[in-house]
Amino acid sequence: MSRDSAVTETEDSAGRDSLMRLLGGGASAVDASVPPVAFGLVWVFSERSIVASGITAVAVGALIGVWRLTRGARPLAVLLSLLAVLVGALIALRTGQAADFYLIRVASNAVSGLAWMVSIAVRWPLLGLVVGTLLGQRTRWRRDPELLRAYGRASWVWVGQYLTRLAVFIPLWAANAVVALSVAQVVLTWPLVVLCVVTSWWVLRRALPADHPGIRHARTTR
Repeated sequence: MSRDSAVTETEDSAGRDSLMRLLGGGASAVDASVPPVAFGLVWVFSERSIVASGITAVAVGALIGVWRLTRGARPLAVLLSLLAVLVGALIALRTGQAADFYLIRVASNAVSGLAWMVSIAVRWPLLGLVVGTLLGQRTRWRRDPELLRAYGRASWVWVGQYLTRLAVFIPLWAANAVVALSVAQVVLTWPLVVLCVVTSWWVLRRALPADHPGIRHARTTR
């Protein structure tokens, strides 16, 4: 392996790892997956009691929140995660439909997908903002046309992630398939995020010309 290839491989690995850490790593996967699974399990074994399921999900979410705080998680991120569980439980209690517990997750994925698409359309791709922040570049990457274009292309992978979730969640929600929604929440959380990170990084690197110095070295034109 040449020196340049080794440097590129190291850069890619460091970038993917950094992005994983920004997303919260495995802790965020637990945060997103366990409360919905707890809701689904209690719903099945409590003769479909939404009250028992909601209380359990919120309690589990609170315990996970405390655990994440002890591991140095950002309090705001923990609070928002717990709030999502609480709102989901309240919606299900209000409508009397257990599947509505997952509506907040459907909505969050729809909003996230729309935000990523808008960011690409206005030439402020969110992947560039995330990675630029990680690398301490702020917005210098936007003055590199090649890097801007590459971030735009790679950001579509993230749009695909949210659309994939919606394509699975919406039919299951419409069918009131609570157990299937719980399973889908697990499968489409961490495994999908890992695939998204790896794929978007591959697209980003492929979109840059061979003579480009890499994402850490934006070639500014002004």
